[in-house]
Amino acid sequence: MTVTLFIPCFVDLFYPQVGVSMVRILEKLGHRVVCPEGPACCGQPAFNTGYWGESRAVARPMLERLKDAEVVVIASGSCGAMLKVFYPELFAGTPHEALAKELAPRCHEFSAFLVDQLGVTDLGARFPHRVTFHDGCHGLRELGNKRPPRALLAQVRGLELVEMGAAETCCGFGGTFSAKFPAISTAMGEVKCDAALETRAEYIVSCDSSCLMHLQGLIDRQHRPIKTIHLAEILAPS
Repeated sequence: MTVTLFIPCFVDLFYPQVGVSMVRILEKLGHRVVCPEGPACCGQPAFNTGYWGESRAVARPMLERLKDAEVVVIASGSCGAMLKVFYPELFAGTPHEALAKELAPRCHEFSAFLVDQLGVTDLGARFPHRVTFHDGCHGLRELGNKRPPRALLAQVRGLELVEMGAAETCCGFGGTFSAKFPAISTAMGEVKCDAALETRAEYIVSCDSSCLMHLQGLIDRQHRPIKTIHLAEILAPS
């Protein structure tokens, strides 16, 4: 099939290797991958802050660019929830309501697309390291993606997954939350890092680069002996 890849703005700017890894995986599986040029923001920051009018102004061009996509695969549980769950709510009662509702079922977070839509769990990947997994809030609570990333990690050669006690606890990033409440955000991140370190893992893995950006910032500044990596980077063919 033709897969339209939606790369969030923070991935585009700071973690392009995540998008490249997804392209390599999807092409290896035999699919054609396209990535529309232009705005890369789904409008979530404004939406979460209550500025729905401003959010619609950002989201409308995205709807127009994606309206003809056969399937949309999203490099983030957070942005995936925005397109799949919140766009119909955001555009309710507007001329774009029908388009938002029609697009939503064709939108899938990356790991869920591989496992639930394609039935793929074994990509032949090898990553000989001890890891622990962080469930991003939107991917877990809005999309229900608890199983797909773990099903993929279970098939990686040499990888040992050790669950942390706080796997489902928010890391403290929360988009604009971390900017509004930096002290609380930092404390939440420290709780998450402590839980990860208790597993003696070498890496924190997640489907959300935004969460990993927050955690890696704390890790770097506090010189903690652990690293972060996106799931797609582990699964991508070498």
